[in-house]
Amino acid sequence: MAKFTLNVNGKTHSVDADPDMPLLYALRNDIGLNNPHFGCGLAQCGACTVHLDGQPVRSCVTPLSSVGGAKVVTITGLGTPDKPHPLQTAYVQEQVTQCGYCASGWVMTAAALLATNKKPSDAEIKSALEGLKCRCGTHMGIMRAVKRAAEMMD
Repeated sequence: MAKFTLNVNGKTHSVDADPDMPLLYALRNDIGLNNPHFGCGLAQCGACTVHLDGQPVRSCVTPLSSVGGAKVVTITGLGTPDKPHPLQTAYVQEQVTQCGYCASGWVMTAAALLATNKKPSDAEIKSALEGLKCRCGTHMGIMRAVKRAAEMMD
């Protein structure tokens, strides 16, 4: 066991855990967040995606020992109810979410894309989102939401 200090959504948290424990478990079980979600546990679906210093990572396979002093941002830290991130606004406007289980993966990955590429092409969006899974089949709505968010960010 070791003590870890995590900066999550702008707040400092202390966690006592095995260094190999996945970040996802610390976020959900120790810190008490209900997002990101556990999907596959193998980094294949993306439901557990968070940002580490602005880069999307699959928290189900990210050991606590690799986080260091990185800033962790979850979908709930991306925006606020009063000032949502453009992607959160676009998701609502495009009525993308059905069950919402996979939303962290899609939103957090797209947010990282838009942070570095303000006007991505369809091919760039598809490439960035490759490997994420949505069992509800809202892929076309997701594409529309990413494009709408990019327009909002102009």
